Amino acid sequence: MDPAADEYPEHVRVVVIGGGPGGTACALALNRLSAEMGRQAHITLLEGKQFKGERHYNQCVGVLAPPLPDLLENQLKVPFPHHLCLMEIDGYVLHSNDQEIFLGGADENSFALRRVQFDEYMLDAVIQCGIPMSSARAVDLEFHNDGVTVYTDSSSLEADVVVGAFGLDEGSASMFARTTAYRPPHALSSIVTKYVSNPGSEVDFGTHIHAFLPSHPKIEFGAITPKCTHLTINIAGKAVDADLMITFLNHPEVQAVLSNFEHAGAMDSEQPPLFKGRFPSSLAHHYYGDRYVMVGDAAGLVRAFKGKGATTAVLTGIRAAETIMGHGFSERAFHDYFLPANHEIIEDLPYGRIMRLAAIYLSRLGYMDAVIRAARQSPEIRSALYDAVSAHALYKDIMKSSLNRKSILAVIQAISQKYT
Repeated sequence: MDPAADEYPEHVRVVVIGGGPGGTACALALNRLSAEMGRQAHITLLEGKQFKGERHYNQCVGVLAPPLPDLLENQLKVPFPHHLCLMEIDGYVLHSNDQEIFLGGADENSFALRRVQFDEYMLDAVIQCGIPMSSARAVDLEFHNDGVTVYTDSSSLEADVVVGAFGLDEGSASMFARTTAYRPPHALSSIVTKYVSNPGSEVDFGTHIHAFLPSHPKIEFGAITPKCTHLTINIAGKAVDADLMITFLNHPEVQAVLSNFEHAGAMDSEQPPLFKGRFPSSLAHHYYGDRYVMVGDAAGLVRAFKGKGATTAVLTGIRAAETIMGHGFSERAFHDYFLPANHEIIEDLPYGRIMRLAAIYLSRLGYMDAVIRAARQSPEIRSALYDAVSAHALYKDIMKSSLNRKSILAVIQAISQKYT
């Protein structure tokens, strides 16, 4: 690669692979920055899925968390789609095997919507800005000293830099792995299903997400998210499958929450509709280099419990655009500017892994019940649980605020009460 790439040309060609939140945010930010800086940016966004008409989906629970409204309106000049929001989420109910606790108190709430509608909205914003969009899929890459050739299933494109915003798409990841040092992040599996109200029963589920930390060795966590007309239910683990979803749905704590609901489509079929996806559990290797950079899930730049996935994708997409337009697109430019811009996310990943492992082992050993009992008496523990579940605070800060003598003694006392 040519180190002179940082001698920034007046005209830059960018191909963005992937039209989810990270890709559309990057394209919109590039377009805005080019106008503000008086530089020409020829941007092409590739997205093989058809979100209009809900023909294709990105598997996602569909919760938009702060500061996404601010990022859209102030950074991208795109109105936040309040009209798409089905419900405002104002808290969480955390369940262990035998205990539960309500967690709330944020200044800003999250919003539940249908992810496919949000993806369509963001792609429409790209089109309205006059940014070229192609429904073709990228199938191969060639990196040259003076640019990148992007081959699609319908034609080829020439670019100065390529942005990978393809999530965990295995075909796109292998394409970059063949031509660069990029290696995708490790990932957890996720199974998603949907429940609706029983016929003739109008049920007000409330405005809280129910989060579960079961003791099952293969299910790391599960959640039930209200969407007004239905509930979205998901579980996650290293290798979750349809049988494990059924096991989760039959758990007494889950059954108690779902007592007035049934599987969507259950009246027509014995098999409930299930959807499978994945999300990162580590940082990708070499997620940037000469003339390429990954954002969002493709880079592994997410929270340990998949909090704020769409928000982080938008944020990293904007930061990639700022690096390209302001500093260039060599490996050194990304190392000197894109990497430090995401320092807060990267630095917090080890703390997130520690908390994730702690939650797994506390649940499997049956001690999460004691943690919840202690949280009822300890504002510090209750606040830490809320921040961990909602992703409203860094895991580093959560650990600093909760791992103190008073909190530890409260948990030990709650554990000892179990045996007295």
